[in-house]
Amino acid sequence: MRIDMTVNGTARQIDTEADRPLLEVLREDLGLTGTKYGCGEGQCRACTVLLDGRVVASCRTPISTAAGKKITTIEGLALNGRLHRVQQAFIAEGAMQCGYCVPGMILTATAFLEKTPHPSEAQIAEAMNGNLCRCAGYPRLIAAIHHAAKGGAHA
Repeated sequence: MRIDMTVNGTARQIDTEADRPLLEVLREDLGLTGTKYGCGEGQCRACTVLLDGRVVASCRTPISTAAGKKITTIEGLALNGRLHRVQQAFIAEGAMQCGYCVPGMILTATAFLEKTPHPSEAQIAEAMNGNLCRCAGYPRLIAAIHHAAKGGAHA
């Protein structure tokens, strides 16, 4: 099956099986390895990408779902060589240890802040509830999202 989609602002065409996981296509066919394989069941959200601005677990999303849509991975979040405000905030607040979960966390936080630009700590905790961090860096994660909420679009 031929799939036409936009990945990180670039039109792409992929010939593959319709039920193949989006995560596999991104990593193996397109070389976008920032999206991580975690549990393979959509429970840890290490594989999070944005599909038309919506948070999805790419390990459980068939590539056919991406047909005609815009996909944003961690590699596509920066603009003109400048990190996105959420990426900058994660660095500023040291919101990572091993870093494996960070791409999914950043994309989830980015989508969340689009809808909730001035969140409370409780709102952040609820929004990030599905993203698991084995290092338990949650306090710094919350601080980073508060930090990002205070910044501009690409501050």
